[in-house]
Amino acid sequence: MPEAMLEVCNVKKSFGGLKAVDGVSMSLPRGGITLLIGPNGSGKTTFVNSITGFLHPDGGHVYLEGKEITGWPMYRICKEGMVRSFQLPAPFGGLSILGNLLAACECGPGESLLWSPFKDMWRTKERENVREAFAVARAMELTSYWDAPMAETSTGHIKLTEIGRALLAGAKLVILDEPICGVDPVMADEVFSFLVRLRDEQDLTFLVIEHRLDIALKYADYVYVMNQGTLIAQGSVDEVLNNRQVKEVYLGS
Repeated sequence: MPEAMLEVCNVKKSFGGLKAVDGVSMSLPRGGITLLIGPNGSGKTTFVNSITGFLHPDGGHVYLEGKEITGWPMYRICKEGMVRSFQLPAPFGGLSILGNLLAACECGPGESLLWSPFKDMWRTKERENVREAFAVARAMELTSYWDAPMAETSTGHIKLTEIGRALLAGAKLVILDEPICGVDPVMADEVFSFLVRLRDEQDLTFLVIEHRLDIALKYADYVYVMNQGTLIAQGSVDEVLNNRQVKEVYLGS
C-alpha cells in the first residue's frame, strides 16, 4: 500500500440540528488522484472545509503525513503543504496571470519597509520568484497568456492558474472543489490531464470534488461517495459505478 498522505478519522460537523458531516473517514495515498462525489447537499464541501481549517470540525481527527492537524487554522495547514481551492474562484482580477502566480510565492525582504530601500538584499529573491512563476506557467501551458489580466481570461485558464498557485505555495496535497465547473469539455480534459502529469512528475496528491463524472472518472485512481453527510461507498471507478446504493441516490437508477 502507498504511504498515506492524508488520514481523516470520523470527522463530524453540524449546524444546529443538521449533521452536515457525520463521522466521515478517508485515506488518501501519496501520489494519487482521489475523487469525492455525491449529490448536491451531501456534505462534500463542508467535509473539505472541516479538514482544511475553513471550519472547525466538531469531532474526529485529521492527519497530514502522520502529523495531526485537526482544527489548525487554514494558513497553518497551507504552510504544512495542504492547499485547497474553492468552488467559486477568487483571482486578483486586476493582475495578470503571472501576477496571480507571484502572489502565491514567498515574499522576500523587499516587502518590508525596513529592507525595501536595500535592493541588493531582496532582488535576488524577487528574480527567483519570477523564474519559479514562469516555470509553473510553462508547466500549465499558460506562457502565451502570462500578461493577460485575469478578468479577461477564460474560466479554464483561471482554474489552471489556481492549480499553479497551489504549486508555488509548496503544496504536497491539493484539494480542488469542482475544478472544471463552467469549463468547456476540451479544456476540462486538459485540466485533468495536467493533474495526471503533476501526480506523475511531481508526486503530488489530489482530492477532487467534481460533478462532471463523464470527464472526472476517467482520471480517478479511487472514488469516495457521500450522501446525507456520510460515506455510502468507496473503491475503484468500476466498483463505485456498480454499487447499488450509488445508483439509487446519485445516478438515479
